[in-house]
Amino acid sequence: MRVLLVEDEPDLRAIIAAGLRTSGFFVDPVGDWPAADELLDLNDYDCVVLDRMLPQGDALHALRDRRRRGWAAPVLFLTALHSLSDRIAGFEHGADDYLAKPFAMPELVMRVRSLARRSHERQPVFLRCADVELDLARREVRRAGVLLSLTPKEMSVLHRLLTWQDQVVTKTELFAHCWDEMADPSSNVVDAVIAGLRRKLGAPPLVHTVRGQGFRMAAAPVPAR
Repeated sequence: MRVLLVEDEPDLRAIIAAGLRTSGFFVDPVGDWPAADELLDLNDYDCVVLDRMLPQGDALHALRDRRRRGWAAPVLFLTALHSLSDRIAGFEHGADDYLAKPFAMPELVMRVRSLARRSHERQPVFLRCADVELDLARREVRRAGVLLSLTPKEMSVLHRLLTWQDQVVTKTELFAHCWDEMADPSSNVVDAVIAGLRRKLGAPPLVHTVRGQGFRMAAAPVPAR
């Protein structure tokens, strides 16, 4: 799950980003609204954690403008403005959740995870291909009933492949949804994670390479061309 973090205080931004990454999220941290606005135009996010008071002013109005243009990603306001009127204004301008500073990191993680799941609410709780099953609620993967130990990145790639089962998923699509802005798109990180995922899933193989296109998860091998 990919999260955009907008927090202008550098130390707090680093702490929050580290906490979310430790919990399995891929985080793009920025310090102002123009940078956030640019990333929102480029990427799809499962959740946005947004400080209200940014260098450009109250983010309420920027959020309202985005909502009016049809933008629907879940937003959590994380802010020191915590009066009842502040919270009401946040929801009225398009926030999905509101958490006051100071806060506990486990609660922030729980709220972000809940919002991110909500953005995928049309998806089933369990995703399957042959005897491989991904439990989204517990973030567990089993093959033939045996629990597998996957890294957060492998889990994210598997989720994407299962979501588009029997269809080709390009490297570009995997990179856009499973990596944050810190990753180098010219590197072989996608191939490395795919190789590790294949090794852990074992035989018979379910993740197939479609030459010149990308990868396809299917119980049957990809026909040769």
